[in-house]
Amino acid sequence: MTYLRKHIKLVLVAAACVTIGAAGSAIATAGAAGTSPTSATGSAASATTPAKTAHARGLLARRAVQGAVVVATKNGFETVTLSRGFVQSVSGQQLTIREGTRKATYKTVTLTIPSSAVVRDNRQASTLSALTAGQRVSVAQGPKRTLVVARTLKTP
Repeated sequence: MTYLRKHIKLVLVAAACVTIGAAGSAIATAGAAGTSPTSATGSAASATTPAKTAHARGLLARRAVQGAVVVATKNGFETVTLSRGFVQSVSGQQLTIREGTRKATYKTVTLTIPSSAVVRDNRQASTLSALTAGQRVSVAQGPKRTLVVARTLKTP
């Protein structure tokens, strides 16, 4: 009995795996080529390598203006929100942000920042009242913690 006849099942399984892998790769490549960066799944879905995927995530994170993410916790699900933009005013625990870019405004929101929030201003520990109008700001609010990160823009 030849080696091939003796191990026919193993050879068939290996051939099937190669065929399925090649077909899956072709489908994934065709799907990635046809996906536009503005699709509902995002630009990271069109990336084909880990480096491209990481780069796409970085671009998405840098360009994000506002968002909400639901995360699983030990006690169920919690929502974490992100707001990014420019400080318009600070009044007590109220922070008014113009969400958007330097040239375009998405919307203006007023956030209530708890007194327990961690506030960073130009990479230094700070207070909410120390923030000034025009600073770039990111606010991440979770169920238990709030983080406010501000920095003064360099003038060109």
